[in-house]
Amino acid sequence: MSRESDRPIILDGGLSNALEDRGHDLSDALWSARLLKDAPDEIAAVHRAYYEAGAMVATTASYQASVVGFERVGVPRAEAERLIASSVRIAREVRDSFTDGLRRLVAASVGPYGAMLADGSEYRGRYGVSAATLRDFHGPRMELLISAEPDMLAVETIPDTFEAEVLVELLAELDFPAWFSYSISGAHTRAGQPLTDAFAIPTIDQVFAVGINCCTPDDVRPAVETAVTITGKPAIAYPNTGETWDATARHWTGHRTTPATTAPLTSDSSLAPDPSLASAWFAAGATYIGGCCRVGPDDIRALADAMG
Repeated sequence: MSRESDRPIILDGGLSNALEDRGHDLSDALWSARLLKDAPDEIAAVHRAYYEAGAMVATTASYQASVVGFERVGVPRAEAERLIASSVRIAREVRDSFTDGLRRLVAASVGPYGAMLADGSEYRGRYGVSAATLRDFHGPRMELLISAEPDMLAVETIPDTFEAEVLVELLAELDFPAWFSYSISGAHTRAGQPLTDAFAIPTIDQVFAVGINCCTPDDVRPAVETAVTITGKPAIAYPNTGETWDATARHWTGHRTTPATTAPLTSDSSLAPDPSLASAWFAAGATYIGGCCRVGPDDIRALADAMG
């Protein structure tokens, strides 16, 4: 596919792991969204760290933020709505504080319904709820985020085509730019649907990029190739480090791989015969590349250096 640039747009990495590295316990059901209430300056500090590492996009702390989730821990509805919108304001204020003239963006995270359940459901899908329930959950939250004026929505970690269909309908109605990203395992969504079917859903004009996140690095390239073939859109790829989340024990297991783990690249060798993982994803059609869980600012700096 044609490119406007010879390098990808670098995304940020995981928010929760960066906050944990700063000493925060995120083991409760609100996860990183709790700090919208308790420590918004810490969220701002992480956004700044990713921008300074070379990320061009900051993804807001709204992945697991919802009115129902806040209400379950005693936060009144009006305050919950304010906190959700504040996730965008925090990222925008950090972005706007830079004066170097580089174009930086804010993506408002729209996580799956399963993230609110805080039981690992976002890695399984098939929640057993109706389309109306999903609409009632996602629609108002998306409207709140849009009202805070992000540059785009990041509809991410979607495990199931059933939920994807609801979200795509809402995106069409709201008429706001978004990327759309599935969590996957191999050539299937986490719920087991073929990616050829899944990528055929978010083909509306409002979706400018389609791809995957919260998966292993090994799954990225074939998924990117499928996404580009099915949609004709630029792809987006931001996997985990290769480790696996144990929802019962609530910790990560396995071995670590990052998007730039092979030989460093120079500015004129991004498509060299021996490229890094990220360079191969770019060659396959991934215009937007970053990291998800367990990928931190140092990893994003290495990625930006390798691809720059």
